[in-house]
Amino acid sequence: MNTNNTGTFDMGKVVFLYRSLAYRNAAADMLRKARKLPRGAERSAARRYATALRDLARTEAWLEGRVADEPRPTHRLKVAASR
Repeated sequence: MNTNNTGTFDMGKVVFLYRSLAYRNAAADMLRKARKLPRGAERSAARRYATALRDLARTEAWLEGRVADEPRPTHRLKVAASR
């Protein structure tokens, strides 16, 4: 991780890592819950929810990597002068 002159870590990366781990842990917990349920609608819904959380963690990781690599575009608004 990048450090600045004071020796502290880049907080954006720490927050991203914490959030990503939270999504993955929630997905694993939901999948464990789904395995304990009998087959049916509730089990299927819990499995879909776990899959969605896992996919969210993957997508967010991909977006974090893309945002870090690409420069941010600057858009300037033209303001019309009123008469």
